[in-house]
Amino acid sequence: MPPRSDTPAVLRRRATAVVVVAAALLTTLTAAMVAARAQVRAIGDAAAPQAATAADLYFALSDLDAQVARMVLIGGDDARAGSRIDALGTYDRRSEQVDADLRRVLGVAGPADEAVVRRLLDGLAVYRQRVGQALTAAARPDAQGAYTQATNVLHLELLPAAAELRDRSEERLGDAYATGLRTEIAGVTVAVLLGGALLVLLVRLQVFLTRTFRRLVNPALLAATVAVLGLAAGAATVLVAQGECLRAARTESLSPFLALSRARAVSYDAAADTGRALLGADPGHYDREFARKSALLTGDRDGLAALSGSAELAERWLGYRRDHQRIVALAGAGRRAEAVAGLTGLRRGDAAFDFYAFDTAVSAVAARHDRDFGREVARAGRLLRGWTVIPAAAAGLVILLAPLGVRARLAEYR
Repeated sequence: MPPRSDTPAVLRRRATAVVVVAAALLTTLTAAMVAARAQVRAIGDAAAPQAATAADLYFALSDLDAQVARMVLIGGDDARAGSRIDALGTYDRRSEQVDADLRRVLGVAGPADEAVVRRLLDGLAVYRQRVGQALTAAARPDAQGAYTQATNVLHLELLPAAAELRDRSEERLGDAYATGLRTEIAGVTVAVLLGGALLVLLVRLQVFLTRTFRRLVNPALLAATVAVLGLAAGAATVLVAQGECLRAARTESLSPFLALSRARAVSYDAAADTGRALLGADPGHYDREFARKSALLTGDRDGLAALSGSAELAERWLGYRRDHQRIVALAGAGRRAEAVAGLTGLRRGDAAFDFYAFDTAVSAVAARHDRDFGREVARAGRLLRGWTVIPAAAAGLVILLAPLGVRARLAEYR
C-alpha cells in the first residue's frame, strides 16, 4: 500500500487511466459498429443486387436467342400464329429486361465495367440487326444464314461480355464479405481487449479503495464495471451474430440463388440448341452442345438436384431432354415439320410446354432463396440497430462514474 501522502496521486492516475481507456473503447467500438452497419448495407443494397443483376443479364441474353429460333422456325405458318405471338412477346420482354439490366449496371459501373457495357450495347445493336434480317427473311431459305450470324454474335460477343460482368460483380461481392469479416474481427478484438483492459483497471481501482479506505464496495465503480462488462460482451455477441447472419445469407441463400441463375441461363441456351439443331448447317454440333449443357444441369455436384436440394428440377429437365431427343430424331428421319411442331407447339407434351414447367419450378426455388437472403440481411441490420449509440452511452457512463467514485475519497485530503 502506498504512503498516505501518495494516495490522492494514485487515485487520480488510476481514475484517469479508466477515463482514457473508456474513451478509446467508445471511439473504436462506435467506429466498428458504424463500419459493420455500412457493410451490411453494402452487401444487401449494393454488392448482392449487382451480382443478381449481372446474372439476370446473362440469363436474359440466353433466352433472346431461343425465342428468335422459335420465330424463325415458325416463319409465316398461320397455323402456328399463337406460338409466334408467344415467342415474339417473350423476345420483347427479354429485350426490355436486358436493357433494364444494362441501365442498372451502368448506373453503378466503374470505368472497367462501363467499357464492357459499351461493348455489350454495340454488340446488341448488331445482334438486333441480324435478328431483324432473320425474321424478315423467315419464309425464305436465307433466314437460316441470318439467324446463324445473329447467334454467332450472341455467343462470341454478348455472352462472354455478360459473363465478364457477372464474374466481376461476384468478385466484388466476395470482397464486400471479406471486408465485413475483417470489420467483425476488429470489432470483437476491440471489445475483448479494450473492454478487458477497462475491467482490469476498474477492479484494481476498486481493490485499491477497499484496501486503503476499508470500504467493501464503491457503488459508482461497481456500476461502471457492470456497464463495461455488458458493453464488451454485448458488442462482441452482436458482431458475431450479425456476421453469422450474413454468412448464412450467402452460403444458404445467395450462393444457391446465383448458381441457379447460372443453371437457368445454361438451360435456356441448351433449349435454344434444340432450335439451332433444326436451323443450322451442322445439326450434330448443336446436339452435342445440348448434351454437354444438359450434363452440367444433371451433374451430381453442381447440378439442379444439388442446387435445389430436391430431385424435382432435375426430373423436369430430363423431361425436356426427352423432348429434345425426340425432336432431333424426327428431324434426322426427314420429318422436319413434325420436329418443328414438337418444338414450337404450346400443348402439353410439346417441348415449349415442358420447358415452361421446368423453368417455373426453377424460378420458384430461386425466389425462395432470394427471400431468405433478404430476410437474413434484414436480421443482421436489426441486430446492429442502436449499436452506433450504445457504446457512447455505456462508455460515457463509465467516464462519468469513475471520477465520481473517487471524488469523495479525494475530498478527505483537502
